[in-house]
Amino acid sequence: MKFTKMEAAGNDFIIFDGFEYNIKDCENLALRVCDRHFGVGADGLLVCQESKLADIKMLYYNSDGSQGEMCGNGIRCFSKYVYEKGLVKGSTFTVETLAGIKTVQLETDEHKRVKTVKVNMGKAVFDTKYITVKLEKEKAIEEKLDIDGEEIVFSSVLVGVPHTVIFVEDIKDVDINGLGGKIENHHLFPKKTNVNFVEITSRKDINIYTWERGAGRTLGCGTGSCASVVIGKLLGRLDKKVHVRTEGGELEVSVDEEYEIFMKGGANRICHGFIYNVNDFIVDE
Repeated sequence: MKFTKMEAAGNDFIIFDGFEYNIKDCENLALRVCDRHFGVGADGLLVCQESKLADIKMLYYNSDGSQGEMCGNGIRCFSKYVYEKGLVKGSTFTVETLAGIKTVQLETDEHKRVKTVKVNMGKAVFDTKYITVKLEKEKAIEEKLDIDGEEIVFSSVLVGVPHTVIFVEDIKDVDINGLGGKIENHHLFPKKTNVNFVEITSRKDINIYTWERGAGRTLGCGTGSCASVVIGKLLGRLDKKVHVRTEGGELEVSVDEEYEIFMKGGANRICHGFIYNVNDFIVDE
């Protein structure tokens, strides 16, 4: 089965063309191909399909096989892939996701190759019952969490998927791997949560390290970048347009007064290939 591997801000994905292959059991396919020793290796799996609601549909699965509602870096890779493959027409189109329909605008060069991808990510949701956060409050803003005796101040928001944002003085002093997994699986978050550790360097610049729900530590997270800027703006610490530096790359996030979010950044093709021993994941027509 043919695949394409892409990355955005160091977040890597394996993409399959659902128009060419009728794929079943994406959960176990993700486990198989995302394994970095016995598969191709990636943070997640993307599949494009026909949509009755938008120009095209994106399915996303984490490397642990769990399905994600949305992926910010993933949708940038997906958008470049479907445009350059001719699966959509025009440089502006809509993508159906489990987190709603997203509008994508592409900047292309003279050869119609995608340079940047801008995505309307929709509005941030602060209501704890939708995030979900087990608090008797409508919002989870600067709440306290005890992790092994250490008090963590966090804020949570839904940006297609649930994100928890923690501001730190020096990001290099934080045990990202140790804290990330414990917070992801804390009983306060019944559906688990993505965890973002954010260092503010100015009102227009942040550094961010992310522990991703279902994938572990990743070099970048688009929705996490959006969530971090949203919380920073809400708390009056960041401007409405912010340059975000992740471990694997950079992107730009803008938030308007109604907390509608726009994410802009690049995406890169790593390789094409053919993976064997996965015919049992294809439905014969």
